[in-house]
Amino acid sequence: MKDTFLRLERWVTGTALAAACLMMAVAASLGLFQIFTRFVLAQPAEWTEVLIRFSLIWMVFLGIAAAFRQGAMVSVDVLYRWSGRRMRRFLDWAVAVAALALLAVIAWWGWDYANRGKVQSMIGLEGVSMFWAYLALPVGALFSAVGVIGNLVDPRRMELETAQ
Repeated sequence: MKDTFLRLERWVTGTALAAACLMMAVAASLGLFQIFTRFVLAQPAEWTEVLIRFSLIWMVFLGIAAAFRQGAMVSVDVLYRWSGRRMRRFLDWAVAVAALALLAVIAWWGWDYANRGKVQSMIGLEGVSMFWAYLALPVGALFSAVGVIGNLVDPRRMELETAQ
């Protein structure tokens, strides 16, 4: 069961990270296009700015899943370093439960916010609903929850390994 979940988690986290990288590439490409149209053609494309902003939001919410999985989120690790094995496991569970509670709130209210945004349209892209931009919150929270559980089942401490 553990191996099956970890295989699924690896696929989910890898997909989220690949999508985050794609969103970063989209933002960079649109930024270059915006510079070209603004300064070379002297006719700026207003729609690129809004798409850059929302691709960066998607990039962050999808990339958080990989950070959770690797244990690379910012943490205060002094207590963890000074603790024994049993206390460390307790801390792992406490952090995971707190993170999952926060992600549940983000998913719940993010979905509500996305549904409320259905009636709004993006400035510069009047035919596109804001639902698609706000959907990054619940989708990112769900991907991140898989990463949190994966890190609880098979811990990785990237921030401790790279600490100075």
